[in-house]
Amino acid sequence: MKEIISGQNIPTPAGPYSPGVAVGDLVFVAGQVPRHPQTGEVAEGIEAQTRQVLENIKAILTAAGSSLDQVVRTDVFLSDLADFAAMNEVYKTFFTQGSYPVRTTVGVQLAGFKVEISCIAHRQA
Repeated sequence: MKEIISGQNIPTPAGPYSPGVAVGDLVFVAGQVPRHPQTGEVAEGIEAQTRQVLENIKAILTAAGSSLDQVVRTDVFLSDLADFAAMNEVYKTFFTQGSYPVRTTVGVQLAGFKVEISCIAHRQA
């Protein structure tokens, strides 16, 4: 059974999609952008944007009964691949060393954002 994940600390989607969907013991998190869930403000700079994106993901996973430690895969989209090292420095602080999720990082054109991240995580159903 498909469960839509939403809540007060989760950013409202900008289009016709869900921020997160849980099916059984898996949680699928849509690409999150660096928008603060309550104010709608966009963080400035790659480090702050990466931090906000991962905080948004963390909120969705928590609402779904999961956590960042349960993430098995992330997809990172950067508007400028020159920001990779700075993004990576923040990214690695959100995950436990030695059990990082698999990751794909690609350069794309993002509308006003430096980074967007989606993920798949495990949860206890």
